[in-house]
Formats: sequence, structure tokens, C-alpha cells
Amino acid sequence: MAPSAVEMEVKGETDTTAVVVPNPLDINGLASWRKKGAVPTGTAAFSSSDMFKSPACYTKPKAKRWDHILSTEAKSRKPSSLKGAAKYLSRPGMISLGGGLPSSENFPFEELSMKVPKAPGFSEGEIRASGRTITAGKHDIREGKSLLDLEVALNYGQSVGFAQMVRFVTEHTEIVHDPAYSDWNCCLTAGSTMAWDATLRILCERGNYILAEEYAFASALETAAPLGIRVAAVKMDEQGLLPGNLDEVLSNWDEKERGAAKPHLLYIVPSGQNPTGATQSAERRAEVYKVCQKHDIFIVEDEPYYFLQMEPYKSDVPPPSTREEFLKVLLPSFLKIDVDGRVLRLESFSKVLAPGSRVGWIVAPEQIAQRFAHHFDTSTQNPSGFSQMCLFKLLEEGWGHAGYLDWLMHLRLEYTARRDILLGACEKYLPQEVVSWVPPSAGMFQWFEVPWKNHPGYAKGLSHVEIEESIFTAAVDRGALLCRGSWFRADKNMAEEKMFFRATFAAASAEKMQEAIKRFGEALRAEFGI
Repeated sequence: MAPSAVEMEVKGETDTTAVVVPNPLDINGLASWRKKGAVPTGTAAFSSSDMFKSPACYTKPKAKRWDHILSTEAKSRKPSSLKGAAKYLSRPGMISLGGGLPSSENFPFEELSMKVPKAPGFSEGEIRASGRTITAGKHDIREGKSLLDLEVALNYGQSVGFAQMVRFVTEHTEIVHDPAYSDWNCCLTAGSTMAWDATLRILCERGNYILAEEYAFASALETAAPLGIRVAAVKMDEQGLLPGNLDEVLSNWDEKERGAAKPHLLYIVPSGQNPTGATQSAERRAEVYKVCQKHDIFIVEDEPYYFLQMEPYKSDVPPPSTREEFLKVLLPSFLKIDVDGRVLRLESFSKVLAPGSRVGWIVAPEQIAQRFAHHFDTSTQNPSGFSQMCLFKLLEEGWGHAGYLDWLMHLRLEYTARRDILLGACEKYLPQEVVSWVPPSAGMFQWFEVPWKNHPGYAKGLSHVEIEESIFTAAVDRGALLCRGSWFRADKNMAEEKMFFRATFAAASAEKMQEAIKRFGEALRAEFGI
């Protein structure tokens, strides 16, 4: 059953007043929103989300301060002196002999063209037949053709990203989440994995513990381990992280036994959780947030699957038919319910546009976002100019906010259809006496539970690891690759009482998904002697 989107109240330390956000889906409304000032268009032009928020945003209170959780590394980083000098480039008549910005005359790219869909023609066939070709030229800005061109996009830029893309993601954040405090900021990232690595460096010290769901994204765990950061696992159910167990872990934390202070950071994937596919209801999110308020926990909300929320499996509930309905049925993000400024949201274009773009962004209190900018000044700098240019042409000039929401609604239907195909195959081919599952209501993963103690090898003394390996290998030998649940276990020292396998419905065709599930079913029958 899909988690419900309900009205809720989360009480914070500051009073918040309801304000009306201008409707950017209306062209006139968006134009009014943007009247505050033009987007900076120069090379390495400085920008921040504060340039692009609605006037309503500034009527809200500010976030609380987080000085006490900043790492030594984060506190040591200073703004880039070279990047800071770029602010003088906007002065009329300024001739720069300062920064080493190559002349665009030496860029061997005169123009870049791509063919993109026109809503609602989003299928590959419709794109080929009626898609729109968008071209970016080297000098479009000076020729009055665009707000971004190759002269700017292919040069060095500010670590927060090009102003043109910062404006789009800032407006998108306010449209979808409308944060309850005023001083939030966006900073573009080279994907969420890099953003998570930066998060750990900015907010943790070697030897610290962080909190995570007992089964968590393997790459997130593998990012933390080499940094000397340990993970305290929080139990889960079909809706994800259990707030009661989170409170229990924190209330009973024993520094002497654990060898470290109580954690101050929670990593969580609330929608279509990877690997379990679990989605937290609005009520569950509110409960988790209140526990984090109680223990002063900072929340890292990793949400690549947020827009892949679906209707319940075999439900008569119709999907949203308008953009307004779509926004209304989305479950509230932690960013949306955050009244303290205790949420860092990791956003990504990977699951909704293209993983290879390597462009995402973070939303966080200004104090934290600024630390990300300082960190990127001397590491990734900013996402690829080619990628930012392509995304700008698609999202800003091709679709606009309304068209992007149309695309997200389309993608939601595509993933719902894929999920239903995989679940239909599960019902047809899997031996349900030895495997069970809960239909996901978001994301791209299906989580299977296998009663491993019923396996014939258990009576012969085989361990959890050996039985899991046997089932995994049996499926591989039959040509079906699923992920082992143990790969995602947050605390490798805890004994596993249950056994799981993960399948995705994101990549394979309908026929191949059905065949893979059939092969997995054959492997289970052989392993359990059915």
C-alpha cells in the first residue's frame, strides 16, 4: 500500500508564518518572480540562490546555526581568492589580466546541437518525429540569443555552478518544497556520490558514527568507510526507518562501549529506498523529524527517486492528470517539513534525466551550503560545462518548469508500468512459499525476503553467508543477476536474522525482466528442493 500524503504539523523552535509562493507554472507569475534582477551572464559570474528566490521566502525565519557539527577540515577551508576576484569582472570597462581564464577563441567548439522532446511527445519515436533541435553557439550571449553560451559554459565557473542553472534549481526547489526558513541555498554538485563524500568531510571527523537505515545504499556506506566513519544501524519496516528505534539507539548511546560520541548526522533515503524500495509516509517522516529535533540530529536526505512515486500496485487510484495534482500528491520531503534548518537535501538529475550528466545539487542552510562551495573550490570546482549547457538548454529554453513537471509525470507512469510488469512476473513465476515481497510505491527496486532457515543447508549447518551465496550463484548460473542483501547491510558486525535479494525494474526490457524473474524462481525451487 502506498504511503499517504497527509497534512501534518511539525513544531520547531521558531514560529513560521504561512506565505504564498508565486505560481511559477503560470508564465506571468514566473516573470513576476524573476523581476528582482537579471541572471548574471559573464564568465565565472558570481551567483547564489538569494538572487532567485521569491519575495515570499524572505518573510520566513532563518535556520539555526550548525557550528558545533562542522569538521576541522570544513572550518579550515577558506573562500578561493582567485574565484573571489571574479566579482570585479562585472565592472564596466574592466580589462582582466588576473585569473587564468582561457580566451574562447581557443575553444574548438563553435556550436553544440541536441534534439529533445516537446511535451507531451516524450517517447523515443515521438522525439525522432517531432522533437525540437536546440543549438548552443559560442557567442549567443553577446548576440542576444541566449542567457548562456559556449564562451561561458566551457570556461571556468563558480563552484556553486553557472548562475543560469542555479536559478533553475533554486526556483524548482521553491516550487516543489517551499522550505519553511529563508536562508537556504543551492549548490550544484558533480552528482550525489560526490556530494555525499563532501558531506562526510564537512560534517564528520574520522572516528565519528553516523546513523543510517539497517540496509542502506552500498556506495554510501563504502564512501564512509575509508574516511574512518562508522555506521550505527537503525531498524526498518516496510515503510523504512523506524523512529522508535532511532530514539532508542540515541537515548541509550554508550560512548564507552561504542568508543565514540553520540552521532549527530542521519543519512536517509525516504522515497523508494535503495535497496529495500521502502517509502516513508508523511506521518513517518514527521515522527523521524521529531526524534531528530529531540536529539539535535542533522538529516541528510538523499532523494534520487523522489519523483518516481507511484500509485499502489493494482490500485484503481488514477495518476495525477495536471501539474498541480502531481505536486499535491507528492509526499512531503524532509526539506519541506524542516522548520529548523536541520536538513541537507541531495538532489540529482541521474534518475530522472541521465546519470552521465554528473550534475546534481544540494539544498541546505546557507552556512552549510557555503562550506560546500569552499570545498568544491579546491576539488571538483563545478560540474562539467558541457553538461550544464545541455541541461540549461533542455530545462530552461526547451521545457521550462512546466515542461519539466510534464516530463516527471511521464517518467512516473513509465516506472509504474515497469514495476507492474516485474510484479506480474513475480506472481507468476516465484515460489511464494519460499520468497515474499512488498510492492514498492516509489523508486526502481524490488526487495525479496527469503526464509533462509528453511533452506536444506541450514539443517546441515550452513551459515547465512553460505546459503545466500548458494542461492545467488544458482540464479547467476541460470542467467539471472540480483544483488545480495548483505551487500547493503549498514553494520557489518551485526548478525543477520533475515535474508534478502534486490532486483531493479529500471533497465531491462519487459521480456527480459520476466525471463530473469522466471530464472530466479527456478533457482529458488532448485535450492529449496521444491
